[in-house]
Amino acid sequence: MGAGCTQPGSDPDPEVVVEVRTEKASIRTVEELATAPATIFPLAKAQVAPRVTAPIGRLAVRKGDRVTEGQALAWLRSEDLDAQLAEAKAQVTDAEASLEKVSSGTLPSEIERARGEVERSESALTESKQLFERRQALVAEGALPERDLLVARTQYEQAQVANRVAKSALELLTGRSRTQDIRIAQSRLDQAKARLQFVGAQLSYARIESPLAGVVTEQFLYPGDIARPDSPIFTVMDLSVAVARSQFPEERTAGLRAGQPCRFSAVDVRRSDSVGKLTVINQAVDPVRHTVEVWCEIPNADGALRAGAYGEVAIVRGVHPNAVVVPLASVQLAPDRQSGVVWTVGSDGAAHQAHVDVGVVTSEAAEIHAGLRGGETVVIEGGFGLSEGVPVRSAGSSQ
Repeated sequence: MGAGCTQPGSDPDPEVVVEVRTEKASIRTVEELATAPATIFPLAKAQVAPRVTAPIGRLAVRKGDRVTEGQALAWLRSEDLDAQLAEAKAQVTDAEASLEKVSSGTLPSEIERARGEVERSESALTESKQLFERRQALVAEGALPERDLLVARTQYEQAQVANRVAKSALELLTGRSRTQDIRIAQSRLDQAKARLQFVGAQLSYARIESPLAGVVTEQFLYPGDIARPDSPIFTVMDLSVAVARSQFPEERTAGLRAGQPCRFSAVDVRRSDSVGKLTVINQAVDPVRHTVEVWCEIPNADGALRAGAYGEVAIVRGVHPNAVVVPLASVQLAPDRQSGVVWTVGSDGAAHQAHVDVGVVTSEAAEIHAGLRGGETVVIEGGFGLSEGVPVRSAGSSQ
């Protein structure tokens, strides 16, 4: 008789045992999460630009530096403003002396002097206008830097103001009385003080300050560049609190409320999740995407979260204590993902099918509402193709 034939009276073939990998169904607390992609934004952000046009003289910080609110970031060149300030102070002193003289009763004959002042101011106005027009043409041709045009424009505007003041003073002096003289002198003093205040304010703008405490994240200009009100020099961000902004589908925002705990997980950084709380649930729905913007604010004193970081926000919508939990690999989910099948290994060493109702599903585990009590041995590998009652053996165990 050939090899492989069973002799009469010999033992039958041993029963086939399927090798599987198993784990225990556990009982623990499960968090019900709502998740969505998110991007980190700063708590506050400022584009720092000057209030006047002038060349940058010196920078006090650079990209990456931490700054405090009110800290000087840069200084603009201010030689012309320094000269104007000295001139304004002198005008105040002169106006004060004139008022004192008029008030004391010693009235000088000022009409001729006022006429001479009008003539001088008109001459200065004509010269400054011609200078401004010449420089304007040269700048247009590229033959002269723009800063020279700015100086000429300032001189022209000052000459216009001086001419108007001189003409007004001459008009008021005609047919004046002592009371009128006092009012005129007081008016000149008020005008001089106002100009001094104006020039002082302009000079204060040469110091560029940070409007908030934070980090300099961008630098756009350098010493020698012309700073303008419409062009920022720096970007400063307050990242002491990071704001993870996400777009949740409208139907998944039911039950969300401000104050709920939330977590942010960065996709490109291996570290523990950052924990915060929900602060904003937008009352408007995006009409195109049908989503609602949600903000999760996260304390970030260590600066671990950077603006623009991408990841996922998870919001705790509910907590289920004493829940039966199995590895997700052990569940053969139905299309509705609310039910499925789990293979268990009984005390008889055989596979048994359990139909289960499924609750919260994560990337690693599934909550079982019904069908298991906890403590069962569930099959996590090798379960496909099993039949009810088939003997099984856990990988690595001896039968």
